[in-house]
Amino acid sequence: MSSLDAGAIRGSLREDVVARLSRFEIFPEIASTNTYLMEQEAPPPGQASVAMTDNQTMGRGRHGRTWYSPPGSGLCVSVAYTFSAQPANLPALTLAIGLGAIDALEGLGVVGVQLKWPNDLIAANGKLGGILTETRSHLSGAISIVSGLGINVNLGDKPDLGFETGQTLGVVDLAGLVATLPSRHTLAVRLIEGLCQTFADYEAGGFERFAGKWSDRDWLVGRALTIDTPQCQVTGVGAGIDQDGALLVDTGSAAASRITSGSVVMADIRKAEA
Repeated sequence: MSSLDAGAIRGSLREDVVARLSRFEIFPEIASTNTYLMEQEAPPPGQASVAMTDNQTMGRGRHGRTWYSPPGSGLCVSVAYTFSAQPANLPALTLAIGLGAIDALEGLGVVGVQLKWPNDLIAANGKLGGILTETRSHLSGAISIVSGLGINVNLGDKPDLGFETGQTLGVVDLAGLVATLPSRHTLAVRLIEGLCQTFADYEAGGFERFAGKWSDRDWLVGRALTIDTPQCQVTGVGAGIDQDGALLVDTGSAAASRITSGSVVMADIRKAEA
């Protein structure tokens, strides 16, 4: 049985967030909260649907990878949101979701969390969580987004849990980052509020509202890295992101390489020497 109480969590959300909810469900066990929301009727424009669990049996990461989240070890939250029209620079939404998640965690006293482009939450040089964003278009021109966030809460003495297949970093959990672990109830409330607010802000102003925050959260900047893109493999040093969210890589050429789609397959924990 899940330790999460849907009624109590919904009752603790800000009124403006509750007003946007068209669906709110908590599952004691589910294969994937993202898959579930993708299979449901999309929320009306400007509205959100939430699915959450602390026992996800078939979670998904990017590029078909599997995200392992055994009972009680983490928290998985997926939010579906419908934009009345496709916002500019939609691919950068995942970056904004990551920033919203960090703001929520900082509100609970969890500091030092950074982002590994495009979708990983990093703390103490280990993976704390990950984001998976999926889209669904409608004949009306509206577009629905489902963004799922998985956070390692307390892995106990099993550090091999809470990870995504294919990742190169170790894993960390919230229990190892704070003196007092926030309750799952409080964590759930803050994450839902953070994700719903991020969707609303993105619809109002796109990635421009978030781009300035990225540099303080950028885990890759100054690190030697290798990236697999659909066209080739790129090796260099992280040089931040462009205004549209593209990853910039210093490869030694006159201009930094722009990566708009790809996976970081290797990143040095140590910063590269200047």
